[in-house]
Amino acid sequence: MYDVLVVGGGPAGISAAVYLQRFKLKVIVIAKDYGALGQTTHIENYYGFEAPITGKQLVESGFAQARRLGVEVNVGEEVLAINGSEPFIVKTNIKEYHAKVVLLATGMSRPSLRVKGFTTLQGKGISFCGICDGFLYRNKRIGLVGSGDFMLEELDVLKNFSKNITIFTHGEPLKVDVKEFAVITEPIIELLGPETLTGLKTSNHQYELDALFIAAGTPSASDFAMRMGAFVNPKNEIEVSPTFSTNIPGLYAAGDCTGGLLQISKAVRDGAEASLAINKYLKTKTS
Repeated sequence: MYDVLVVGGGPAGISAAVYLQRFKLKVIVIAKDYGALGQTTHIENYYGFEAPITGKQLVESGFAQARRLGVEVNVGEEVLAINGSEPFIVKTNIKEYHAKVVLLATGMSRPSLRVKGFTTLQGKGISFCGICDGFLYRNKRIGLVGSGDFMLEELDVLKNFSKNITIFTHGEPLKVDVKEFAVITEPIIELLGPETLTGLKTSNHQYELDALFIAAGTPSASDFAMRMGAFVNPKNEIEVSPTFSTNIPGLYAAGDCTGGLLQISKAVRDGAEASLAINKYLKTKTS
């Protein structure tokens, strides 16, 4: 059992982990990759660096600092699901973890379909959360976009509401085993409406649908938050208190996923503030 499991290895997550480790808590950081910061080639407005550095250099330095202090940092491991109550069970593509507190710090991202009709039909039959919206489409025709473990997690939820599900990999090879449902590998070229989603077109066929769930790529912090019942605003930002707690006891969020100034310095500050609140929260649980 970990005291704190941090999802995301960016500035907010690593900053929090460093503080939490110094509070003598058992901490683990799980990061699928280097995140958006790892793709940045030129950083020159962050304190303490005389010459510009790359995002990859900064991320690697953060990993090294955390590990030197004793934080367990797992890079290349992907969180797929988190249960919504204490103690939290966190499922990855490798194993399951148990933690008293979870801190979401994966930055700001959401899977998107760059096809005609996607933008105008968001919220009109397009969903990013099976647990949130699956019930609305019970016994309806559901499309599910994705090709990997994230898609499989969503499928496990959606098949409780409908058996009429078609999986669309959008041109990607199917990476998991699916036997019960039809799998379409052709790229999607258009979503049909216009008032609400009525279907989609691939290069060779047209499919009638009542809903389309997006589970491509990796789940974002807001995806996890919504599935757990935490509040997420219309901007896809997790709503947190001044101490970075959500409305779910033991669930915290920090960094870009909570909105505000999207800067490294702000994310580092968020992580530090969240760690202080988490430490205080855990002390109240044991006193």
